[in-house]
Amino acid sequence: MGTQYDQLALRERMEIDLWRREGLTVRAIAFRLGRSASTVSRELRRNARPTKQWSGPYDGERAHVLTARRRRWDARFKLARQPDLAEYVRERLAMGHSPEQIAGRLALEHGRTVISHESIYRFAYHRSEQRDYWPRLLPRHKFRRGRTGRRTGSAASYIKHRRPISERAPEAADRATPGHWEADFMLFSKYGQGLLVAHERQSRFVMLDHPPDRKAERTAERLAKLLEPVPPALRKTVTLDNGTEFALHYRLTERLAVDTFFCEAHSPWQKGGVKNAIGRLRRVLPRKTNLDELSPCQIARIVKAYNDTPRKCLDFKTPAEAFSILISNVALQP
Repeated sequence: MGTQYDQLALRERMEIDLWRREGLTVRAIAFRLGRSASTVSRELRRNARPTKQWSGPYDGERAHVLTARRRRWDARFKLARQPDLAEYVRERLAMGHSPEQIAGRLALEHGRTVISHESIYRFAYHRSEQRDYWPRLLPRHKFRRGRTGRRTGSAASYIKHRRPISERAPEAADRATPGHWEADFMLFSKYGQGLLVAHERQSRFVMLDHPPDRKAERTAERLAKLLEPVPPALRKTVTLDNGTEFALHYRLTERLAVDTFFCEAHSPWQKGGVKNAIGRLRRVLPRKTNLDELSPCQIARIVKAYNDTPRKCLDFKTPAEAFSILISNVALQP
């Protein structure tokens, strides 16, 4: 007999259904399953209750569906049942951590899964029906899941010396090789305001610049200035979108010997790393932010907070730590 309760599988529920119809007792069924009698008794008590739609005997397939639905609903109320855990999650969300980061950090500290990120999301979105503050603490501040958008024209055909992403070295397609960057502008509601974001694909390290405009000449100059302090071995390629602000991309090659490549039209997922970084930065820099009211020191602190936040994809190391390791490895190379 097992001494620890585990969820019954569909096969076990079907066997309970069969043996129950044959007239076996609860103890006999439990003996055949290798389960305790209390487990079988609990299963029959919870999933054989008559309802307005169902008045028949225990049905294994129906019981499995009921259990799965009950577990989904329980995920919404786990935080409601544990106020201390809810307060911990709320504080971390307010600090800008994502549900996945919170769940991963708790598992790392306790050596077991305390709560899943899906449970946090379900609880927050359930609270949205009550017009509560929880959805505003989520990374995207949305009250519903999903996204909307529309396509516009592309300036790809007007960019000189443009090389499509399909010509980029295969090693840049994954994140196993360092030195491959992505760049994009993070735009704001006030006309002309934007932050230039450079993102290293392997370490997720981010650098920001606040240029006064998005003219192609200034963009090329500022992006080169961001990447210039990086060791040459860690600046191999830069992937851009087809905006006219990157029209003078070839100046990066002339100045830093870095190859530039462009996404296909309407395919932002091809440089999803920098898009993800911008989405995370939106937690502290929403679109309505007026950049004229932020000093360079405040922007630097925001970047530092981003690079000092642990990431699941880095085994919960921070981007700053991961990038520092890359620089150290380059320095040790002959």
